[in-house]
Amino acid sequence: MPRESIYKRYKPEFVPQLNNNQGSYWFLFKSNRIMVKDNGSSIQIPFLKNLEDLDIAPERFQYLGTFDGFPAHTGELSPQSATPVGMDFLDLRSLYGAISEDLYLLAGRASQIAHWDRTHQFCGQCGSPTMTKDDEMAKICPECGFTSFTRLSPAVITAIVKEGKLLMAQHTRTTGNMYGLIAGFVEAGETLTEAVERETLEEVGLKVKNISYFGSQPWPYPHSLMVGFTADYDSGEIQVDGKEIVDAQWFSPDELPRTPSGMSIAGDLIQWYLDNYSP
Repeated sequence: MPRESIYKRYKPEFVPQLNNNQGSYWFLFKSNRIMVKDNGSSIQIPFLKNLEDLDIAPERFQYLGTFDGFPAHTGELSPQSATPVGMDFLDLRSLYGAISEDLYLLAGRASQIAHWDRTHQFCGQCGSPTMTKDDEMAKICPECGFTSFTRLSPAVITAIVKEGKLLMAQHTRTTGNMYGLIAGFVEAGETLTEAVERETLEEVGLKVKNISYFGSQPWPYPHSLMVGFTADYDSGEIQVDGKEIVDAQWFSPDELPRTPSGMSIAGDLIQWYLDNYSP
């Protein structure tokens, strides 16, 4: 799943550019949906010289830096705000494939920062209103000095193989006959590979070996970082926990059930399995 670094086009900054007359990218969210310009044949992130032209005012906004040399901002609108003419609000996932991958990734970053901005308006230590720092993406409390950074919740996801077959599981939250890979959040005090071992044992009762790093993917729903691994089956019999997992089976390449899309690292891991184990 190699891709070019977003930093070839995107430069993080913390202080907005002054006297910008060229226009800016605006990643604006309302009720967790992103505003886009929809002309019927294509979808675009709004690029505006004056946000006031849309007759909207974000409740909060943060400067993201520059994309292709142009300023980029994120912000949140009131749930009651009207939809400007020519604009629409869409689920962030629906933008995949509709805009460039770099813009999609920046939209994900914008979503995470907007969520963090909204949920860190007050100090978690003393309750006082916070201020945004101007030299890093962080909030500082002017009363007690406590600093909070953008929140990330790391999670591991693993393609586990036994005798050429891939372990796939059905989650309790899954709709339809969708199967996925074993995944879960990293807990305090454990390494990423230990999280792989624990999640696999907890969810399906299996032990794994030969754990290898595959890749990572920001997952802004709302603030995860997915870290992918491959692993081999070691021992044990499948025993689903019944709480998170309701079914788990070994599938050969020609038996795979309905699986996640290619936009996710899960899809990339499944493709890795097909590339390496298909006859």
